[in-house]
Amino acid sequence: MNINRVFLIVLDSVGIGELPDADEYGDRGSNTLKACADSGKLHTPNLASLGLYNIDGVDWAPPVASPRGCFARMAERSKGKDTTIGHWEIAGLYSPKPFPTYPEGFPAEIIDRFTELTGKGVLCNKPYSGTQVLVDYGVEHLRTGKLIVYTSADSVFQVAAHEELVSVEELYRYCKIARGILQGEHGVARVIARPFTGQYPHFIRTGNRHDFSLPPPEETMCDLLQGAGYDTIGVGKIYDIFAGRGISRNIRTAGNADGMEKIIELAKERFHGLLFVNLVDFDMLYGHRNDVAGYTAALNAFDFQLGELMPVLKDDDIVILTADHGCDPSTPSTDHSREYVPMIAFGRLLRQGCNLKTRSSFADIAATILEIFELPERLDGESFLDEIVP
Repeated sequence: MNINRVFLIVLDSVGIGELPDADEYGDRGSNTLKACADSGKLHTPNLASLGLYNIDGVDWAPPVASPRGCFARMAERSKGKDTTIGHWEIAGLYSPKPFPTYPEGFPAEIIDRFTELTGKGVLCNKPYSGTQVLVDYGVEHLRTGKLIVYTSADSVFQVAAHEELVSVEELYRYCKIARGILQGEHGVARVIARPFTGQYPHFIRTGNRHDFSLPPPEETMCDLLQGAGYDTIGVGKIYDIFAGRGISRNIRTAGNADGMEKIIELAKERFHGLLFVNLVDFDMLYGHRNDVAGYTAALNAFDFQLGELMPVLKDDDIVILTADHGCDPSTPSTDHSREYVPMIAFGRLLRQGCNLKTRSSFADIAATILEIFELPERLDGESFLDEIVP
């Protein structure tokens, strides 16, 4: 066996049922994929054929008799349910404590320090919808020049500013200042620049968003692969999630469809190593907005484009599909949900119909990829490579 390329695609927030400790996170009963299936509109023949509905615990959709892929249910070992911790664990890094969140807004010492170093006042400072905060504070922002600072149920410090008042570069500078302040006990996972344009009440967030993430505290799969000379291509939010660490090439996307189009084009190129992808629309556009119909349509669209990717793959490629947490759009909460995630691996060199049951950590994916490229397993996780190759 000689696998040359791994396509690791994270379907952001596509959980498949509550973890045993979901109660501790207020997520009892959450099941993101089931919520979409219950709509009666879910149509994912490619995912079904690979074994998505053969995974442990999936008793609400019919399995196929002869799955074409290898499949598993992955438990999150780390404490938390956010994007950063989920991706870090997929890349082999266990996080024993969750990032801090601020349901009452950031403490005065943080805001005062931010104001002192930026010379800018602050509006809002509370959890808020990213679109509604512009409606409620955008006019005052334009009148006073104060920055709109807000958070969410995630571990984020978000700074919004109108591009005609604050240039994108200046907003990024303010966010770098915030990143310098938010360390240690206040080390949020991400500081996010949220530039917008337009006029009240039709303010629009632009594509110039930028995330300033905490770097992983230890080496990840990406660091080890890059250090060994392999290509490590990040598509979508991957570069930001890992603060650029271990990523040799960064490709930004404008949503799921664009991300899949870029994957298909990259599959036609020559590279040796890992293509690591985040498809964020499931979470950002539909999960957090409790839009079951939109979430379902996005899964259907992904499944169609997955069918377009399959014929482009080479004999020595494998694809691994997974997720980083849940975000059940059918529950009252608009937060992420603490769920198991699916894992599907397929390629011409792999077995078909291999049920890997329930795995104890997302990090098993990293361990498997490191073994594929014959690198020492120095990270968390247990490889399942021997089970999926003939």
